[in-house]
Amino acid sequence: MKRLFLATLLALVASPCAFAGPAAHEARARALYATLIGYETSVGKGQVPAMAKVLADEFHKAGFAESDIHLLPLGETASLVVRYPGDGSGGKPILFMAHMDVVTAKREDWQRDPFKLIEENGFFYGRGTYDVKDGVASLAATFLRLKDEGFVPARDLVIVFSGDEETEMATIQDLVKNHRDLIDAEYALNSDGGGGTLGEDGKALYYNVQTAEKTYASFELTVRNPGGHSSLPRADNAIYALADAIKALQAHRFPTQWNDTTLAYFAAAGKMTPGALGDAMRAFAANPKDEAAIEVLAATPGEVGRTRTTCVPTLLRGGHAENALPQSATVTVNCRIFPGVAVDAVKQVLQDVVGKDVEIATLGAPTASDASPLREDVMAAVAKAVHARHPGVLLVPSQESGASDGLYLRAAGIPTYGVGGMFIKDSDAFAHGLDERVPVQGFYDGLEHWYVLAKEVAGKK
Repeated sequence: MKRLFLATLLALVASPCAFAGPAAHEARARALYATLIGYETSVGKGQVPAMAKVLADEFHKAGFAESDIHLLPLGETASLVVRYPGDGSGGKPILFMAHMDVVTAKREDWQRDPFKLIEENGFFYGRGTYDVKDGVASLAATFLRLKDEGFVPARDLVIVFSGDEETEMATIQDLVKNHRDLIDAEYALNSDGGGGTLGEDGKALYYNVQTAEKTYASFELTVRNPGGHSSLPRADNAIYALADAIKALQAHRFPTQWNDTTLAYFAAAGKMTPGALGDAMRAFAANPKDEAAIEVLAATPGEVGRTRTTCVPTLLRGGHAENALPQSATVTVNCRIFPGVAVDAVKQVLQDVVGKDVEIATLGAPTASDASPLREDVMAAVAKAVHARHPGVLLVPSQESGASDGLYLRAAGIPTYGVGGMFIKDSDAFAHGLDERVPVQGFYDGLEHWYVLAKEVAGKK
């Protein structure tokens, strides 16, 4: 009987036209998930284009037109854009996003092979199972399922798979700058953001809809000095001067800020958070100028980023010999900038804080983006998808202190919403870490999440 089941499953996986029901859809999605995990798509490995081609081939086999499948190489990586044409009766296209790359995983450090999908103890293990090849597999499988069913949306639905979100984010920038016609849309739904939280008892607590991201920007602060022999110390030591600048930065606090997303977040989170922190959340939501609430939130690492721009020193170097006075000393300061605040404005604040004798250089080319509006139609569609699996669960708008490809779409005028399909316990969230894993049921529930959501936003009732 077991052999018969395996033979049937393999036959289903090999034959796209055989996928008509939900169970078959899940089998194909799992097989695709396993294939994707098998590609070591971390930086320097050059495997993203190969994985993108596998995905492109799946869409070809399913009957997507050649003109609707765009595999776009960029250096060692690539992006993939796939269009599911509508009948033209709806509005502008809707984007569905994920990234194909993963962070580096050292095989020798893992208990299991990080580049093999392993199902064990109710979990799927492997690098990218959570960040974010579950999103790649789920979105691809959703488009294939809709194609099998002959579904025709009222508007075009477009998949955007980027290739280097974990590093340079060059592929999404290339799409925005050089292929805007392929990705222009009314809004985007990002699998690499948002998602549901389970309690330790496995019950669904709430679902985050990510509507904003802070801007990631790093600066180098440098003090220079003529130096000299260490046996002839002077008061104007470059390291001393840099230390003074760092202490000045430590004492500085950027002003309190808020937007519709953060106020809605604190109002909702405050209802579920016990003690003084919950009280402060509710008080801040009611009055974001409440000083007592501000102080509590400022002292909480997980919440302070939702109330202001933050800048912290992360790297330090100085001097050139142990028997010489330092000719320079440099600190790298990493900032997470509140949505809507210009990078140059933060740089000027840093200059004012540390003084004119400290040189400040911006690293790279950081991009700022505003928060996406809390659209009623988007929130309603996401609520339908979430409540199909977890009836009545509270939806909470959230602002991410990190960054994803979504920031470049927001900056380009395409509102973006993180609406990942996974519900997971905080204690099981090992993205970027050892033995990354997701609940098996969470993966299958995510398939249904994207299926319901795609049909809801497609414009066909």
